[in-house]
Amino acid sequence: MEDRTRVHVFVAGTVQGLGFRQAISDKATELDVTGWVKNLSDGRIEAVLEGPRDDVYRVVGLCRAGPSGARVTGVQVDREPPRNEKSFKIK
Repeated sequence: MEDRTRVHVFVAGTVQGLGFRQAISDKATELDVTGWVKNLSDGRIEAVLEGPRDDVYRVVGLCRAGPSGARVTGVQVDREPPRNEKSFKIK
């Protein structure tokens, strides 16, 4: 049986307006990770990632590094029970 994991991620720093959400979406889609990503009004990015544990944490790794031009100053990752998300979307 698949080791399904769900995490709720908050990324702080210079992370908006740099293609960060698209980079997360592209990586998640490539790895068949489901969930969503959005900008928050306080300048952070929020994401929910669900799928095979190793693939979810590959996307978390991208959140920690960010795309070119991003400056990540903090990443909070909270585990949650899987909810069987069906797709990945940018909100």
